Amino acid sequence: MTADRWLVAGLGNPGPGYAANRHNAGFLTADVLAARAGARFKASKYRALAADGRLAGRSVTIIKPVTFMNESGGPVAGFSGFYRLGAGQVVVVHDELDLPFGTVRLKLGGGDNGHNGLRSVTSRLGTREYYRARIGIGRPPGRMDPAVYVLRDFAAPERAELPLVLERAADAVEMLLADGLAAAQNTFHP
Repeated sequence: MTADRWLVAGLGNPGPGYAANRHNAGFLTADVLAARAGARFKASKYRALAADGRLAGRSVTIIKPVTFMNESGGPVAGFSGFYRLGAGQVVVVHDELDLPFGTVRLKLGGGDNGHNGLRSVTSRLGTREYYRARIGIGRPPGRMDPAVYVLRDFAAPERAELPLVLERAADAVEMLLADGLAAAQNTFHP
């Protein structure tokens, strides 16, 4: 096990048609983190774009699975196995319906709450005990199906705020790596 290395997986769907969807909040945060690490995404053998660099004094591999959301676990398990990482060295960054838009929350473990990407990661890692950086996208309006809502682009007022939300999510991931979960939660949870 390599104690200094972390895997940060931003979840989303590949392709330009999904790029600005709410479901791609994880991909968008991964882009911010890679820029901060001075790293470029490259194709890899584990069906993900991967960027290697340093964040918060740690070696990190930041990935964006090029599978669809419901198969995100394969690339996460591939990289964690390659680097011999324990689940406690994996951070999954994802959208969260049950948090108001713009809210950022960190946690270790828990259920998938109907999120197919988390369900896949949990299944492939064989444990729920990995870190999650959750980015609030809010609930769908009225009776809109959540599956339709997450595949819609962010609304104009949300798009105006989104860069700040993504920076905050990236800050939370970096603080988690640098100072641990409790310290990061104290800073990012009101």
